[in-house]
Amino acid sequence: MTRISLGLVTLLALSSAVSIVSAHEGHDHAQQKFNIPGDEDYSTSAPDLQDFKVTSIKAPFLEQFADNWSARWTASEATKETTAEGEVFSYVGQWNVEEPTVYPGMKGDKGLVAKSPAAHHAISASLPEVVDNKDNTLVVQYEVKAQTGLECGGAYMKLLTDSPEGIKFKEFSNETPYTIMFGPDKCGGTNKVHFIFRHKNPVTGIYEEKHLQSAPLAKLGALTNLYTLIVKPDQTYEIKINGDSASSGSLLEDFQPPVNPAKEIDDPTDSKPANWVEVAQIPDPKAAKPEDWDEDAPVRILDEKATKPNDWLEDELAEIPDPDAVKPEDWDDEEDGDWVPVSVPNPKCESNGCGKWVRPYISNPAYKGKWSAPMIDNPEYKGVWAPRKITNPGFFEDLHPSNFEKIGAVGFEIWTMQKDILFDNIYIGHSVADAEALAAESWEIKHAAEKKQEELANPKPKSLEGPPSFKEDPVGFLVGHLREFIELAREDPMNAIHSRPMVSAVLAAIIGVTLGLGLILVGLLTAAPRTGARAASKAKKTDEVTADDDDKEVKSKAKGKSGSKDEPALRKRTTVVEETDE
Repeated sequence: MTRISLGLVTLLALSSAVSIVSAHEGHDHAQQKFNIPGDEDYSTSAPDLQDFKVTSIKAPFLEQFADNWSARWTASEATKETTAEGEVFSYVGQWNVEEPTVYPGMKGDKGLVAKSPAAHHAISASLPEVVDNKDNTLVVQYEVKAQTGLECGGAYMKLLTDSPEGIKFKEFSNETPYTIMFGPDKCGGTNKVHFIFRHKNPVTGIYEEKHLQSAPLAKLGALTNLYTLIVKPDQTYEIKINGDSASSGSLLEDFQPPVNPAKEIDDPTDSKPANWVEVAQIPDPKAAKPEDWDEDAPVRILDEKATKPNDWLEDELAEIPDPDAVKPEDWDDEEDGDWVPVSVPNPKCESNGCGKWVRPYISNPAYKGKWSAPMIDNPEYKGVWAPRKITNPGFFEDLHPSNFEKIGAVGFEIWTMQKDILFDNIYIGHSVADAEALAAESWEIKHAAEKKQEELANPKPKSLEGPPSFKEDPVGFLVGHLREFIELAREDPMNAIHSRPMVSAVLAAIIGVTLGLGLILVGLLTAAPRTGARAASKAKKTDEVTADDDDKEVKSKAKGKSGSKDEPALRKRTTVVEETDE
């Protein structure tokens, strides 16, 4: 009885521990509300968001899409022809200004959204004032929020070149001249932040695109990412992503093709002389093949010194039919042919060779191969020919390429497979401090709110978080350690006890208390019937009818008075009763 009680009590204690863990996990799930955009409870579970406020910062161009955006921005109605296949595409992608539907960062904060998937989009806006960056710092900054991700598409911005004839916004296309193209682009093997500027050759007057050679990787996702380009009058540039420097260098050194051409070029009229010898070595004309050189000697020959081992078994086959193989029951000789067991290595050949012995081959010590004359330096060698250098007639030196062509408008001309790409807080100006201040009052606030929502929508697994501290959550602290103990105990109970001594002590205390209470309870339950039995035995030494006796007992005693012959003792008690009655 004691062993059974102990086992039940121990099982009860462990079950209680598991129940505590399960109950706490159920409480966590009940309390947790995932902040997933589109859910009915999204607005109530989302963290408190700050209200959007129009900035007081001033710049040549600053767009927050606060109001009346359609009066400033014009969607393109142009067509686009691909040079490779001659296909013509229209810019049919739709644009709208709206609040984000995924992880909104501010209340009432709207942005320009490319709405259509798998479509060409083009839209542009005129700058209130033309930006001339001569001897000045240029700062370009804007936000990109790929609400549904971006697997293939562009999210770059173009600063359109000012024109005396004016920019035709409804005809904005890939052919529209631009001064700078900046921003992320991702598709297939391409994943980079473009920085391209068009530079005018002062000699020919032709514009040429200068591409940043080592472009940084783009960051694109449902959270808003901030892209910043800074070009200084010392001809240095810096690209920042979310405020962190991603690339920096020189306009004069890090672009391809380079801004300035070489001072000298190869003379296009020069040609290699007919007698120019570029062969550095030739076979020695004075060398002769030695008389004992046998070109016909084989590479390998039979080893004449080899002898057959004494234990070689020539009459044994290297492979024999498998003696353990059994013909399948469903084998049909007429359809499947004669059944033949598979072959297996002959066990007799494991330590001895079997079959016909063949003399092995060895390398031929007399082999020399085909003779050829050794190589010597060519006395006629003149070196590798190269055309002579001449002064580059197209040479120029522009030491200030940061004096870009004047900027008259800004636009997005992109192709994207994903929809709902949002652009916001576009800054074009000359102040790094103002751009940083704009980021502080817009991007930093919304990015923090977005990140919090993302963490709520994608909580870390409990196994990765680990138990909280006792101060943060006492119950969670205990339950976390209990959970770890149970997982370890499933694999190795002794290791669980040694590696989690605190939990072992707590469980021992629980088991001890539970066992003590259980033993007390068992003692009380087993003691009560014994006391009752002794009292009943003492009370029934007479045949007096008590209030506890039922009708059957009364009838049994009455029957005893009639003189039953079954047992003398009953007659004795009956006599006592009769005497009492008299």
